[in-house]
Amino acid sequence: MAAGQAIDTDPKKALEHARAARGRGARVAAVREATGLAAYHAGEWAEALSELRAARRISGDPSHIAVMADCERALGRPERALKAIEDPVVPKLEPSIRAELIIVVAGARRDLNQLDAALATFERGGLDTKNPKPGSARLWYAYADALVAAGRTQEAIQWFGAAAKADYDDETDAADRAADLL
Repeated sequence: MAAGQAIDTDPKKALEHARAARGRGARVAAVREATGLAAYHAGEWAEALSELRAARRISGDPSHIAVMADCERALGRPERALKAIEDPVVPKLEPSIRAELIIVVAGARRDLNQLDAALATFERGGLDTKNPKPGSARLWYAYADALVAAGRTQEAIQWFGAAAKADYDDETDAADRAADLL
């Protein structure tokens, strides 16, 4: 609990608490998950990846697959992040988790200077503006950002606009980005 309370304000302190819990309950999936997430927020990518893998092995829960793939990117291994999209659980993931995974995998493609492949990742991932799902705002925002990088400004404006409409929690600055491009 202490790790969860501190994770947003003091990630290093949260990680200390999580490590202490791991010392007492290393075989508990929730403890390993908490340690992995605290390590992720503290920028300890290798530890985060190791802990989240352990949590998944113990529980079978794939819900942090996007975070794990992002750790691979942070460790300079974008090609490993790409493999996450091939995991057999991907079609069964909750929409918000799947959206995050698509964002990470497309980001890995951009890390590899494969902008066209990044755009294709988004396009295969579900860009239906008539049927927004949890995570759609962030997904559409990331797609719009990739469109800007590709020089497709008019399309980017439309997707930033769609992201702004779907962004009920103000997670993005999509409206501002669209306005800046006009």
